[in-house]
Amino acid sequence: MKRLALLLAAGTAASGTPAWADEQPGWNLLSRNYFLHSDTRNGSLPPNYRQEWAQGFIGELRSGFTPGPLGLGVDAHGFAGLKLDGGRGHAGTGLLPRDTDGRAERDYASAGAAVKLRYAENLLKVGEMRVATPVFATADKRLQPEQATGVLLDSALSDSLQLQAGRFTAFKSQANSSGHADFTGYGASTEGGGISLLGTRYSPPGPWSAALYGAQLDDTWRQAYANLKLAERAVTFDANLYRTRDHGAANAGAIDTLAYSLAARYRFSAQGLLLAYQRIEGDTPFDFVGGDSIYLANAIKYADFNGANERSWQLRYDLDMAVLGIPGLSAMARYVSGRGIDGSHAPRGGAYYPYDAQRNRYDPQQGEGGKHWERDIELRYQVPGGAAKDLSITLSHVTHRANSAQAGDDIDRLYLVVEYPIGGVF
Repeated sequence: MKRLALLLAAGTAASGTPAWADEQPGWNLLSRNYFLHSDTRNGSLPPNYRQEWAQGFIGELRSGFTPGPLGLGVDAHGFAGLKLDGGRGHAGTGLLPRDTDGRAERDYASAGAAVKLRYAENLLKVGEMRVATPVFATADKRLQPEQATGVLLDSALSDSLQLQAGRFTAFKSQANSSGHADFTGYGASTEGGGISLLGTRYSPPGPWSAALYGAQLDDTWRQAYANLKLAERAVTFDANLYRTRDHGAANAGAIDTLAYSLAARYRFSAQGLLLAYQRIEGDTPFDFVGGDSIYLANAIKYADFNGANERSWQLRYDLDMAVLGIPGLSAMARYVSGRGIDGSHAPRGGAYYPYDAQRNRYDPQQGEGGKHWERDIELRYQVPGGAAKDLSITLSHVTHRANSAQAGDDIDRLYLVVEYPIGGVF
């Protein structure tokens, strides 16, 4: 469904061999039709619902490398999005940009490219690209994939050890044509700065793998990440940990947060069952920039369950309906409950406890005793063969409920996404 993201994930998770080692030159054009209805039950986003329907086309072009020990190549991408529905007052789902009157734009488009240099088992990319690391990752959750502009080094130090290093200073958000927008978290932002990262993944033969990463968001924070994973036949255990502390001018205020999650997955026949626990220790939320820059287990469809001092549990069930005679059809259901949120001790004047000029007082993002839950149900069908091979239809429903201290919305969302690879050779 998201070919580049899946390629990156497969290359970094399965072995020390980088994903690009098996890349073939070619092109790909993906049609993505996206409908999103968002019903805000507590009315905090007047009107009470937002709804947009749009058609997008995502193209990728990947060259090979010039001959010789130092290979040179180019990766390019383009995007075009068209509004099918989304009237004034109902825009704002993240599918389409909005004009000064609050209306969804009729269309938008963007393009970008990155130069790539290959030497032995090392790849250097410079330009605009998608990124997939635990401390900074662009997302592909709406019509247009996010992009970041900078430099990324991907090296295989051995068959089991991979190194990544990068620096990104310009960003293209999901509903923006410009490559000079910003990624914004719960209080932090890339505005006026960039993000640097360095990390390694170790995947020796056998069931164990591990990862260590560090990142610095300019004048905001320094963040460390650790992962330990065991995949043994039908059982997988996955532990993720982040430690974040403010840095430099501390643009988001004082931060000292420890966030971690533990997940266990058991697969039996065509079914899967996952149980996860997540904890945030600190008086500010676990924050991040870039839509997929959070590898904690309970960061799911709508909520991330990353509030100050929050504890959360997840139960998830997966079913591949090929076992019932319907190849290509799968289902997923999950429920996450979070409680114990207390943002009332965040540093005053920071991004998580800002000053409200209208009320003439400081207001924390989250109060004491916050709690919420989310339930996700998803059906996905991918045509396994024939003229419509690889066409996929995904129907998702999200329900989120929260009390006032959690500061989230009571919301029901319906997603319908139809994707079809129009053509390509990779």
